[in-house]
Amino acid sequence: MRGLVAHRARSAVLSVLGLVAAFVLTTVTPARAGENVFVEVTPNSAQAGTRVSIRASCDNNDRQAQVTSDAFGRVMLRPDNGFLTGAVTIPGNKAPGDYPVDLKCSNGRTASTTLTVLNMAQPSKGPATGGGGTAGGRGAGSLLLVGGLVAVAVVAGVGARRKTGSRF
Repeated sequence: MRGLVAHRARSAVLSVLGLVAAFVLTTVTPARAGENVFVEVTPNSAQAGTRVSIRASCDNNDRQAQVTSDAFGRVMLRPDNGFLTGAVTIPGNKAPGDYPVDLKCSNGRTASTTLTVLNMAQPSKGPATGGGGTAGGRGAGSLLLVGGLVAVAVVAGVGARRKTGSRF
């Protein structure tokens, strides 16, 4: 009796799995090659004056494509390992903000993304927090060192004199 129940349970599970698989296979549409048009900029937030990489796809990635943006002008992307790639430097004086990056494929297809340009001031030198920042001149540190050495010498001299004085 136990074997019959276990056999029926396995049959029911396999039947349900078969129905689920049939449903998935009949309702899922395959991805078409014509739906793979995109453009991406790495990094998508970059400091003015730095170089960014551009990667794109135009379905037919064996032809060049053009990317334009107010952030950097015009760039031609070239075929590279199944994608279209290129790189460009954002001008150092570019104002901060969000700039559209537009791809135009040779087949007329287009795509767009956004590049955020940052323009943060770079510090000219580190803050003077001690150590290397203030070690150039004679400051309180040098005086403390000399004073400490003098105090040690005085204590050592007094201690030596006491020892010699107690023997006589």
